Amino acid sequence: MKTLIIYTSQTGFTKRYAEWIAEKTGGDLLELKDAQKKSDDYFKDFDAICYGGWLMAANVVKVKWFFEKANNWKNKRLALFCVGGSPNDNPDIDTFLQNALTKEQHKYIKIFYCQGGFNYEKMKTPSRLAMKMFVSTLRNKKDATEKEKVMAEKMASSYDISDVKYIEPIVAYLLEKDNEKAV
Repeated sequence: MKTLIIYTSQTGFTKRYAEWIAEKTGGDLLELKDAQKKSDDYFKDFDAICYGGWLMAANVVKVKWFFEKANNWKNKRLALFCVGGSPNDNPDIDTFLQNALTKEQHKYIKIFYCQGGFNYEKMKTPSRLAMKMFVSTLRNKKDATEKEKVMAEKMASSYDISDVKYIEPIVAYLLEKDNEKAV
């Protein structure tokens, strides 16, 4: 099975996961900016295509390109993984995963989440400022919930909670031998 992993990364967490997935699947690795330059013929020989992007404001960054291409790749095994600063066991992640794809997209794309972290030193200025403002808003919220207080403290500085174990379901899905599609 020939596999392609396409990714976009701002601070390195998504790139790290994409590299781990490529290594475990024996797949090719391609940054989104390079994938966007490829002709449609380039993708025809791949049996599985996986796109990885980071989460910002409950959206996967630059996923629109993948969704547009995926309409023509329904005969392939398609996966989408996203990386964010929340732990994998955060209940909001399950809600996000259910709502990130349309009902139709859930039929042919399998979606996954990998916890990553924050790296303020590598963030672009607009993103860094937006995150700092968000943290400040949470900290100053008079009726903040305990969950919001914990989140504000966690997001106040850089941290890394990524782990290679979170790629296991992605790799298993990409390497499945049968032709069963995403559910």
